[in-house]
Amino acid sequence: MAGHEDRGASFTEGREGDSLVLRFEGEWTTPQVALADKALRGIEARGVSRAELDLSGIELLDTTGAWLVARCRLGLEAAGAEVAVSGSNPARNALLAKVLHQQAPPEPKPGNVLVLQVARLGAATIEAAGNAKDLLGFLGHTVIVLARVLSHPARLRFTAMVYHMQKTGLDALPIVGLLSFLIGVVMAYQGADQLQRFGAEIFTVNLVGIAVLRELGILLTAIIVAGRSGSAFTAQIGTMKVNEEVDALRTIGLDPMEVLVLPRILALVLVLPLLTFYADIMGLIGGALMAALALDITVVQFIERLRDAVTVDTFLVGLVKAPVFAFIIAMVGCYEGLQVTSSAESVGTRTTRSVVEAIFLVIVLDALFSIFFSFIGV
Repeated sequence: MAGHEDRGASFTEGREGDSLVLRFEGEWTTPQVALADKALRGIEARGVSRAELDLSGIELLDTTGAWLVARCRLGLEAAGAEVAVSGSNPARNALLAKVLHQQAPPEPKPGNVLVLQVARLGAATIEAAGNAKDLLGFLGHTVIVLARVLSHPARLRFTAMVYHMQKTGLDALPIVGLLSFLIGVVMAYQGADQLQRFGAEIFTVNLVGIAVLRELGILLTAIIVAGRSGSAFTAQIGTMKVNEEVDALRTIGLDPMEVLVLPRILALVLVLPLLTFYADIMGLIGGALMAALALDITVVQFIERLRDAVTVDTFLVGLVKAPVFAFIIAMVGCYEGLQVTSSAESVGTRTTRSVVEAIFLVIVLDALFSIFFSFIGV
């Protein structure tokens, strides 16, 4: 006779000829059955015609222990033995029967591809609607805080606002200027290449002036700022959320909206129009340089033609979009930062989402502005 035990779960094995008796003792529960499980797997069932499972010595039995007993029974029956269970009670018999006859859930049938795509589209639509609702609520909260601060200017954190103006405006001048200059060069080169076929090279100035001042200057600047400053806002506030600094601000009686959100929004609203003006000038310089090199249009001729081609309204159409785009970019960046949970992965996810959402909203608003200005004849 041999015995096997593991911290309370044990059994003894007795053989007489072709008969096998297994006596289970102790606590057959999840924490106790690890080694007993291994020992049960090693029972030799060949040559056994009769087997008895004696459960009278079991003190505690849960689903895991019952499953091991049931598995032992099924293994002996599969080897051709006649198995009897003794020393049990109605409650344990019911548990054993339930475990013994429990079947694995069937494999889910693959659904129709079209139905699955529609389901994904519906789920994405519901999620987008929820995000839009939350963002709209954050917009209302921001407007309320802004009105409160404007009614009490002493609450405005001027130093923080100036700091963010430097980070989002002054430090962005090199990249904004370079890309705007190159866009002006590309627009002039591509426009000249097409207009030369009709002998209308001079209208390249019109193309560059209207495109840069009306659309490309502000749109390019807003996209750069969304990727550069909007993502920075999310990462900064998100990291503070992970480090529980935002909760600490609330604990000492400070409003995170006033301390973290409002200075960033006001800073970007003030500097984006200036960045847009700078981008317009650099784009026109790039166009003038390419026109001089490719079309022999001098700088003086370019300026004169530009003065005839564009009006103040053309310049203002691009400039008036800047504060709106700035408000949206900063608000989305701060909103996503405040949605960060306590993990580094969440910071990365929310940062990516803030850039995508900000650029999407900027382009949508730009399209709406275009429709509006076309409707009023500007």
